Amino acid sequence: MAIGWHRSQSLASAGLGLHVLLCSSLLLNAVFIAHQFLGASPPATPERLGDGLSWALQAAKEAEDVAAVDCSGHGSVFLDGVTGEDGRPGCECNSCFSGPDCSVRIPNCAADGQGGDPLFLEPYWKRHAAASAVVFSGWHRLSYITTDGHLKSVELDRQIRRLHRAVGNAVVDDKYLVFGTGSTHLINALVYALSPEGNAASPPASVVATVPYFAMYKSQTVMFDGREYRWDGTTAAWANNNSSRNPTRGFIEFVTSPNNPDSTLHEPILAGSSAIVDHAYYWPHLTHIPAPADEDVMLFTTSKLSGHAGSRFGYTRATEFPAACHLQARHVHNDTKADRYTPCRALRRWALVRDEKVASRAISYIEESTVGTSRETQLRVLKILNVILANLHGKEDIFAFGYDVMSSRWRRLNAVVSRSTRISLQKMPPQYCTYFNRIKEPSPAYAWVKCEWVEDDDCYETLLAAGINSLTGTVNEAGTRYTRLSLIKTQDDFDMLLERITEFVDAEKHGRTPAASSSM
Repeated sequence: MAIGWHRSQSLASAGLGLHVLLCSSLLLNAVFIAHQFLGASPPATPERLGDGLSWALQAAKEAEDVAAVDCSGHGSVFLDGVTGEDGRPGCECNSCFSGPDCSVRIPNCAADGQGGDPLFLEPYWKRHAAASAVVFSGWHRLSYITTDGHLKSVELDRQIRRLHRAVGNAVVDDKYLVFGTGSTHLINALVYALSPEGNAASPPASVVATVPYFAMYKSQTVMFDGREYRWDGTTAAWANNNSSRNPTRGFIEFVTSPNNPDSTLHEPILAGSSAIVDHAYYWPHLTHIPAPADEDVMLFTTSKLSGHAGSRFGYTRATEFPAACHLQARHVHNDTKADRYTPCRALRRWALVRDEKVASRAISYIEESTVGTSRETQLRVLKILNVILANLHGKEDIFAFGYDVMSSRWRRLNAVVSRSTRISLQKMPPQYCTYFNRIKEPSPAYAWVKCEWVEDDDCYETLLAAGINSLTGTVNEAGTRYTRLSLIKTQDDFDMLLERITEFVDAEKHGRTPAASSSM
């Protein structure tokens, strides 16, 4: 009996051990399965920082910290500015101001009337800081392509069309849009697209413009000097020439309307020419809009529309196409020959093209040269256009704001120059504007100055001696009697320009030479 009892106990113990082993095995398997499937790392999500801010809020905080520095009202701080010992970017001062906070006015400073930076709109965007701010992720649009395989933003295309229709400055319903990186990009793309395909049987197209013209047309054409086209001078040389009527001779005519530098509305001169009509300034704050433009090839830009010259964006519009400046520094430097003959190149453009083949070649040029326009730039421009569209004809209309600034500047400058017999400005009468639905006073981007006295045979030098830096008329073949003054820069720039012009006119009245640096 004892032996049987012990044997039963042994069997019971063995069964219990087996049971424990089995349970342990099941438990271990459960733990393993849970680790493999339930404990795996979740998909990556945007990081959250220790202070509870998300990455987007942190980016916004960095931008606001920089924007909060006012630089005494005479400069700005930018996220990509040069950092100091504290690791923070410092103030970048407007012309004629210096110091860590831009509070020191530079003595003997020349007024900078040369460049074309449209900084007169900077106060508008500071008033709309929240609505115009753009924050995007580090993985935003990594691909070469965007929606539905396009190289451009489909939504931006749609909003550009909306803007033109709302403003009434261009017909867009029968046209397609081509984006470009800037003026130089699209200028050459369109010249290439309008030129005959290079072969021995086709003579090169003759590229021409009417004096005074935007100097980039010539410099860009001459620089590339393709076998398909060549720079062939001004329209005046061909207007009464039999060669211009020769059907085998192809002319590509640049037309700027409103014109840079004199702000007049122009039309093509040569009958039968392939015209590229540059409407960079055809917006209600810089000119009157008599009717929507509807030429075969039209150029537009965001730089003069919104002031965002640094974004390097432009577009062209094409009809019947298948669905598929020299950046002017803020500090004014003393004159050099290079400064004197350098035109402003800070433009962003787009174009409108009617012919399918021309549009196709322009797009091919863009895609081959840059594989499209920066996705970040397109996103920023989209945001800017949304702000503009939301405020049209309202209290915060950018065109009303810009017109008030520019018409005031022209009125004040014209009042001073009208007292002079030594210099004169272009004549600009009030005109009816369809956007404002009323007669509007002139609000040009530039003052086109002519020196009237015989002894002032170089107007650029005459103004430079009075402490006024300008853009000589020789760059657009108008001659040395003319020079251009920019009115679209900062308020500091305009105030200094008006001060120097006033000194110049007053000195004429009193028969003395104006001092270039009399005021502090």
